[in-house]
Amino acid sequence: MPYPEHVEKMEFTSEVEVADDAEVLFPDSAYGSSAVDTDTEDSKTQSTVTLTYDEDIMHKTILVGDSGVGKTSLLVQFDQGKFIPGSFSATVGIGFTNKVVTVDSMKVKLQIWDTAGQERFRSVTHAYYRDAQALLLLYDITRKSSFDNIRAWLTEIHEYAQKDVVIMLLGNKVDMATERVIKREEGEKLAKEYGVPFMETSAKTGLNVELAFHAIAKELKHRAAQLPSEPKFQIHDYIQQQNQKPSCCSMV
Repeated sequence: MPYPEHVEKMEFTSEVEVADDAEVLFPDSAYGSSAVDTDTEDSKTQSTVTLTYDEDIMHKTILVGDSGVGKTSLLVQFDQGKFIPGSFSATVGIGFTNKVVTVDSMKVKLQIWDTAGQERFRSVTHAYYRDAQALLLLYDITRKSSFDNIRAWLTEIHEYAQKDVVIMLLGNKVDMATERVIKREEGEKLAKEYGVPFMETSAKTGLNVELAFHAIAKELKHRAAQLPSEPKFQIHDYIQQQNQKPSCCSMV
């Protein structure tokens, strides 16, 4: 998925260069933002509420899917709260940004990686699956081929990623309703088949963008810090509950 023109692009030619250069060249972000808490939902209470921060709760989250499905736009919307139309080029290699979100009065740091969807970069993406805690798998609701390829992406994920990796399926570009070719029910059916949570998103309007990342952060936080006496967090139930709220989940 494309980078806006002002976003620096990274190009790598081997797995070793990817691992080394990414950390050295871009310690905080490939998108011009730093690892500070820009979570608008909790910004009003930050002055009165002391939020804990656990350095151990930092999770690698990867955006994957065919080229052009909106991975970069989704990340920019979540990171900066805006959509940048026009003047796009395909993502080259892989890039990342750090984002701190608040989950149950705890700050959770997500290191979010944006990957290239082209076949020639697939081996690079495979290398990043191995230590990922979460994967957001996107398709474009206006492009059938991107949906048809989801099974292939899931096969790769199950082959290269950790067995307990959190996977979420996202049908993106829901704002383009008149051009829709993949029904919501089709996405729901496929997600149910693989036992993964699902929602439709719009990187343009912000619909469900924050919810997707917050649900992932909440699941990862519970896995890392859940007490034995606490009930297990159910990400499917959480998403359903949040979607039932009147104000969920758009930034329009």
